[in-house]
Amino acid sequence: MPKKRKPTTDAVEILHRRYFEGKPEMLAALEEARANDEVARRIYELRTKAKLSQRQLAKLVGTTASVICMLEDADYTGHSLGMLRRIAAALHRRVEIRFVSLRHKSGFRQDHGLSPA
Repeated sequence: MPKKRKPTTDAVEILHRRYFEGKPEMLAALEEARANDEVARRIYELRTKAKLSQRQLAKLVGTTASVICMLEDADYTGHSLGMLRRIAAALHRRVEIRFVSLRHKSGFRQDHGLSPA
């Protein structure tokens, strides 16, 4: 007989059980969305910390403001390592990619895989 789970009122745990538990394809999609969000957020944070507009950063990188705008959109999925390196160089940074363990029983990642150097 399967072990009965303890009831919970934790909304995140309820959503995880309902939509992600036992569904590796959904967990993979969630992980990809998290990675895209993290990249977009980091680009935005670094740009604003440098007090640059999207247009100014684009000029430094050799692209257009609309490309920077897309890269700062969490729904954008076309990030390339080359472009990330160009942005990092323009902001006097380097790109660092890490592989971290999935430590939480629900499969939620506890650490981010991308970080500014």
